[in-house]
Amino acid sequence: MRLDGPESQNVEDRRGSGGFGGGLGGRRGGGIAVGGIGGVVLLVVALLFGVDPSVILGGGSMDPAPQPAPQERRFDPGPGGQARAPGGEEDAGRRFVGQVLGETERVWNAQFAQLGRRYEEPVLVLFSGATQSGCGAAQAQTGPFYCPADRRVYIDLEFMARLQRQVGATGDFAAAYIIAHEVGHHVQNLLGVLPQVQRAQAQSDSTERNQLQVRVELQADCLAGIWANQADRARGILERGDIEEGLNAAAAVGDDRVTGGRIRPESFTHGSSQQRARWFRRGLESGDIRQCDTFQG
Repeated sequence: MRLDGPESQNVEDRRGSGGFGGGLGGRRGGGIAVGGIGGVVLLVVALLFGVDPSVILGGGSMDPAPQPAPQERRFDPGPGGQARAPGGEEDAGRRFVGQVLGETERVWNAQFAQLGRRYEEPVLVLFSGATQSGCGAAQAQTGPFYCPADRRVYIDLEFMARLQRQVGATGDFAAAYIIAHEVGHHVQNLLGVLPQVQRAQAQSDSTERNQLQVRVELQADCLAGIWANQADRARGILERGDIEEGLNAAAAVGDDRVTGGRIRPESFTHGSSQQRARWFRRGLESGDIRQCDTFQG
């Protein structure tokens, strides 16, 4: 990826503040956390797969370090598997996250302006181990998530290295896709999609709740594709191999892939590998938010 734009000012770094820091106590009403692609991976690893969508999903990782091949950059959390301390001489992870978040802000500010609306930028919280969110406790073991109650994305920077090892979602664009997917949930929240889905889920059985959750996740994949399309058009962020990285990351965390095909489709909560890659590609190729209606498509 080519990331030479300014970093977002909406990164809140809680690393080193201790578990459950950040000044957000307890759970808040209307705060069902929405999990991203990392949640699927670590739900399986932690034997938590199949939990109700209302159960919180937490944490993530994005630390960039270039590989010899220019078309693929992996992420290295630093010596001993630990992300560099905040404010360190070369906090590459924070810089990368800030630049990607900045790119999402530029894209979605423009997209909302076209809709005659104002885009309210989310805050992205970096934490290590555990912290508090407006949706309850955030744990690194369960992956990145978006909390509608406080409009924040929560990521543990050590998550990306774990994700790469477990599902092979390598490259800097794969990491950017994770961030863009979670920001996609914020876009859904601003557009009223998440509140509508949560009301429908409250009146549905478990199978219907799962189906609705899949549609939410696939739409976030499509919105991540729109971000990549628009950012590349405006600033040429994509390099050779980036699209393949994104498609591979989307497919690698499909419900069927991460469980070896051992679960029933009706129990899926994030969508199959084919579905996830297809909707990401749809957004990437169209760049049109109208093409992301997963509830009809």
